[in-house]
Amino acid sequence: MAMNYLAIVTAAVAAWIVGGVYYSVLSKQWLAAQGMTVEEAKAKHEAVKGTARAWLPFVLVFVAELIIAWILAGLLGHLGMFTVRGGVISAAIVWFGFVLTTIVGNYAFHQRSYALMLIDAGGWLLAFLVIGAIVGGWTP
Repeated sequence: MAMNYLAIVTAAVAAWIVGGVYYSVLSKQWLAAQGMTVEEAKAKHEAVKGTARAWLPFVLVFVAELIIAWILAGLLGHLGMFTVRGGVISAAIVWFGFVLTTIVGNYAFHQRSYALMLIDAGGWLLAFLVIGAIVGGWTP
């Protein structure tokens, strides 16, 4: 099966950027859902500034989004659904069946707030939909 690696990389970059915008817009709600103030967040940021702990999460999320795009492209190839619609529907189903269920379980046992769970699950849903649309719409 042929893979469109340009579509995979483009989808990962787009999802990473959209995620950055999403969390920027919801930054106050995200902090509140964690029980953290802006001042505490700034102090945490200053403590790791200039170290790998400051930038490594961004790299790991990008790598995760590359893997998601690659796997979703493979899934769409097996299903023969290389359309924007097919990509978005498949991405939503995969997110619902694997991502949301995992987040709910983890957040419940970690006793994280429902607000944080909704924000983070929504961020991943958005990433999956962006990736699905790009990979699905960009036929190999």
